[in-house]
Amino acid sequence: MSIFDNALQDAVPGGNIATPIAIAAGALLLHHFFGGSSAQPAPTPAPAPVPAPAPQAGSGSFLDGGGLLGGLSGLVNSLTNAGAGAQANSWIGNGANQPIDPGHLGQALGPDVMAQLSARTGLSQQQLVEGLSKVLPQLVHNLTPNGRLPTPQEAQYGQ
Repeated sequence: MSIFDNALQDAVPGGNIATPIAIAAGALLLHHFFGGSSAQPAPTPAPAPVPAPAPQAGSGSFLDGGGLLGGLSGLVNSLTNAGAGAQANSWIGNGANQPIDPGHLGQALGPDVMAQLSARTGLSQQQLVEGLSKVLPQLVHNLTPNGRLPTPQEAQYGQ
């Protein structure tokens, strides 16, 4: 089992990582949850693309480069930019995890991400934000046992 699977299993009530909420959490952080599907059609003639960052060890992991929000770093940035930085930082830190209001989480994730998660899981957006608001604090906490975002090497090989 991967580091992510272990962290997710410990965060999801009942430990069932095959539940729609676990799938949604994985989709936020892991690229392979959307691999092989056409969740969004590729745009035809695209403007000049912005160069992608150079691949690095751990690229595509839960840390960066994966999922709908660019991995764990992207999730934390989205939450911080939406005014939920205190909650996200409490999940990373070694203290108690602060709860996040489901409505605030939905706003932080944004309508496009919520629509994609809903389509992928079959859950309503309300069900998603309620479930994710319960799972994400512990999941992020489990993925950051050293009280900080892991390095790419730690994300790839364990901490």
